[in-house]
Amino acid sequence: MGRAFQNRKESMAKTQGAKTKLYSRYGKEIYVCAKNGGFDPDGNLALRRMIEKAKKDQVPAHVIDRAIDKAKGGGGEDYSTARYEGFGPGGCMVIVDCLTDNNKRTFTEVRQCFVKNDAKLGAPGAVAHMFDHQAVFVFNGDDEEAVLEALMMEDVDVADIECEAGKITVFVPHTEFNKARTALTDAIAGVEFDVEEISFVPQNMHQVSGDDVAVFEKFMDMLNDCDDVQDVYHNAEVDQ
Repeated sequence: MGRAFQNRKESMAKTQGAKTKLYSRYGKEIYVCAKNGGFDPDGNLALRRMIEKAKKDQVPAHVIDRAIDKAKGGGGEDYSTARYEGFGPGGCMVIVDCLTDNNKRTFTEVRQCFVKNDAKLGAPGAVAHMFDHQAVFVFNGDDEEAVLEALMMEDVDVADIECEAGKITVFVPHTEFNKARTALTDAIAGVEFDVEEISFVPQNMHQVSGDDVAVFEKFMDMLNDCDDVQDVYHNAEVDQ
């Protein structure tokens, strides 16, 4: 599952335009976290986690500070979450998470991504049951038994743990994110996480091959170009 998780990750920083999109996405999420939970990262765990994640993705400090200052100023946009589910090119399953201040606009844009790429938008819950909502941690290591023992000592509910190519991947329920992160940080001196996030992890992968590969890549590019799209999860295993 660890390799499958890595395969479904989509890079959004390949070009300068994509970097701008990445900064915008983080700015919006940090703004919402600060507005809803307070401006102090020490007292707002969601904000602290988002700031740490942004820094790891090399988001400039001024982008982070501007989003928090905007939340402090009051007013501003009122964003709401929107989730769309469906079947992508080649029959893979897709979940699209958005933050929007205009649901009608967002629905239209996401729907066009599906329509123009031989994909089908489904009803809420159409595919989510085939994904596990989990916290995922990936870091250097080769002793998964020691990591598992450290987590169990702190009563962390471990869903899965794998070791492959010098990387350990830990999956826990999304509600255990902070508990698991603290346990890993305390148990492994100087641990640096390649991945530390809450994600929808597919229970099974779906092979996408042949002509569907190009269509799938276009589909993903179109979704990532939508300003309101924050995250895209899928179970596609694309032939290279």
